[in-house]
Amino acid sequence: MNETVKGRWRPSQGDWVFMAVVGVVIVALILGSSERKTKATPDNATHQTATSRAACMACHNTNGVRPQPAGHVKADQCFQCHSQPDSWKKL
Repeated sequence: MNETVKGRWRPSQGDWVFMAVVGVVIVALILGSSERKTKATPDNATHQTATSRAACMACHNTNGVRPQPAGHVKADQCFQCHSQPDSWKKL
């Protein structure tokens, strides 16, 4: 019988590349899963009465008092991204 003794496994260059790619993907997933960092809604009487996108857009449309910045997402739910102060009754 011919028995060969296997030596210790040593990673090849391809193995190192694969491990590096896996590491980069893991780091990207960890960094990408952080909480959004958007501005909170101001805690004043004007904003407390805003309960819909239409109410928000009364001031934040293109010709409003404080228009949305260029490139702002055209979402229908403002409070999905912008948090409300804790003292408000959640909508």
